[in-house]
Formats: sequence, structure tokens, C-alpha cells
Amino acid sequence: MNGNRLQRRRVLQAALAGWALSLHSPGALAAEPAPPEVSAALPQARLLGQGRLRFIGLRVYEARLWTAAAALPSEWLTVPLALDIRYERSLSGVQIAERSLAEMRRQGEIAEVLAASWLAQMKRLFPDVNSGTRLTGLNLNGGGLAFHVDGKAVGEVNDAEFARRFLGIWLSPQTSEPNLRAALLGRAPG
Repeated sequence: MNGNRLQRRRVLQAALAGWALSLHSPGALAAEPAPPEVSAALPQARLLGQGRLRFIGLRVYEARLWTAAAALPSEWLTVPLALDIRYERSLSGVQIAERSLAEMRRQGEIAEVLAASWLAQMKRLFPDVNSGTRLTGLNLNGGGLAFHVDGKAVGEVNDAEFARRFLGIWLSPQTSEPNLRAALLGRAPG
């Protein structure tokens, strides 16, 4: 009986903890080729880091951070980079957009008019996804983001603050997923 209670308690604690992460070893990153849209935008791209996001034990997506420079945590917005997300479950584009905006708000207040504009743009750009769908955001040198779905360009958001906040979901010190941030930046979680 105590074993069952302990097991249920651990499951509940994991659920309450929210997002969980599995990391990949940095040594396995070097030989992986960049997706074509990343290679086209960043010819010298190298995989800096990657990690998997889980929610209550369910795989949500695997994220990879590509850069043509040795990005440091404090410089992530000023270097050419691409964030590539391969989904591992079905989600609606609306869910992705709404969750993205909620995570962007973790970094500070956003005026409601601006938040509504960003949400509308993300809803327009983000499709419903299934397992295997890839969404890639390419940093337009701090001036905005270009988005690709499965390698096909779907549009841009030409707003530097949007780019900072959107990439900050994963790369900002205020991220809700510090271990994923560390993995993407090629550092051990701490």
C-alpha cells in the first residue's frame, strides 16, 4: 500500500512540476546537418544545442538551436541563429500561438494592443501540427523573425521586440524552462 501511495505521489509531483526535459549529449551534435532553410540563411550553421520538452511525461517537441557564431547566453539576440522545433504530438496552431504569447509575457508586461497584434500574427503563421511537423524561426539579425513550416517559408514578423520576446521563450533568463535553455545554449543544466 505504501508503495502505491509513493508511486501516485511521485506521479502527482511530476504533474505539478509541469514541463520536464530530456537532454541530448553535446558530443552527438557536431555531425548533424542543418535543415535546408537554415543552411540557406546561415551557410556556416552549426548545431549549438538541443533538448526535448515534455509535459506530464508526454513528449511535446524537440528543439534545436542553430547558429553561425559561438553564441553566449547574453548575446543570443545579436547573432544569426535559427530555432528549429520538431513537434511530437498534434497541437492546434491557435494553442501554439496562445501558449507562445503567455510565455512571452513571462519576460515582462506587454501592452494589450501589441499583444493582440502579435497573437493575430502568430495565429496566421502557425499551422495545426502533427508528430513530425517542423516549425523554424530564423532571426532576421535582431529585426524580426522569418518562419518556416517543414522547410517552406510561411511569413515574417518584422518587429525586433517580437523577435526578442519569442526567442526569449527558450533563450531568455526568464524562460519557464531553464534546463531547456541550458541545453539549447550547449551548457549543462544548472
